[in-house]
Amino acid sequence: MRDLREYFEDVEARIDPVQELVIAEDWENFCELKCRDEFFSPRRVPAPPRIEWPKVPVNHAFNDMELMIYTQLKTVSDVLEKGGGLMLCVRANYGTAIIPSVFGTELLFLPDEADMLPGALHLDDGVEALRTVTDARNFDYSKGLVPRVFEFGDRWKEAAAPYPNVSRFVYLYNPDLQGPFSLVDSLAGSDLYYAFYDEPELVHDALDFMTDIYIDFSHRWQERFPVYGRGYSVEWGLLHKGLTVLRNDSVVNISENMYREFAMPYDARVFRELGGCMHFCGKGDHFIGAACEIENLSGINMSQPELNDMEKIYTATVDRGKIIIGMPEPEIARAGACGRPLRGLVHSGAALSAYRNF
Repeated sequence: MRDLREYFEDVEARIDPVQELVIAEDWENFCELKCRDEFFSPRRVPAPPRIEWPKVPVNHAFNDMELMIYTQLKTVSDVLEKGGGLMLCVRANYGTAIIPSVFGTELLFLPDEADMLPGALHLDDGVEALRTVTDARNFDYSKGLVPRVFEFGDRWKEAAAPYPNVSRFVYLYNPDLQGPFSLVDSLAGSDLYYAFYDEPELVHDALDFMTDIYIDFSHRWQERFPVYGRGYSVEWGLLHKGLTVLRNDSVVNISENMYREFAMPYDARVFRELGGCMHFCGKGDHFIGAACEIENLSGINMSQPELNDMEKIYTATVDRGKIIIGMPEPEIARAGACGRPLRGLVHSGAALSAYRNF
């Protein structure tokens, strides 16, 4: 590989400030429900790289800060090369285990060829371990992956500083903090679902604690590394109103009634404090109506429309003035063929980094 500065110089030269300002304005208008088209699909003129950008497996970058910076800068290069309409952005790309790692969860790495970030294996004692964590109610920012996450932010800012276009138009966004329910699920494992019935007070205590952590971590990160500004933030190249995208991949495992009882009050706390969007993979049409009742939830991001009753999704979102960001293009085509109005509130073009973890 070349010196890291050569890659920064390549990206710096390919960023067109005029185009980036137009794309940002278009995204803001979309977020303010001012898109005049049936769906939102911004584009920039492709800017091919001027040097070779070798592929680096995510496992290699995980323990090498310079490679981590390189792989994130490569995602920016890839967006510029393709000419899509995603905002230019990078993150401390350490996956879903950032908060669980503080409590001693083991990381599960996949082979290099999978090119996927590691996940967190649940604590050995399941619910009993969850009780220990919750009783102690202590989150140590010096443990686990957390120091590495903040180090990335500092190192990125330092590396990008000599390059005005990169510093101005490449946004450093939130690390993957998951969401209160997903965090409790990561720590306790499948025993959590028995605890709904056997020890519901413990589950609520754990969710309350994880909500405290999520909000505090978000504030600490954003005070040190502000994201975009003016009430907007960027995630996976997608601009939205609010300061977070809460991940609810584990919520798809429970019913709407259980969502309302166990997850919704804590999601509501997050959005009351931060505002933003909700993400889920898989089938979420059974709880989407409840989720979209939450104040300061500006929209959703979903990865697999083919697994959902999309009429339920659209009724809960675009029909109520909430945007959908990162919708796969085949669903846009399907909705159009069926005559389903999207009301200018759906962004066409999935951010692959959201689903493939690179």
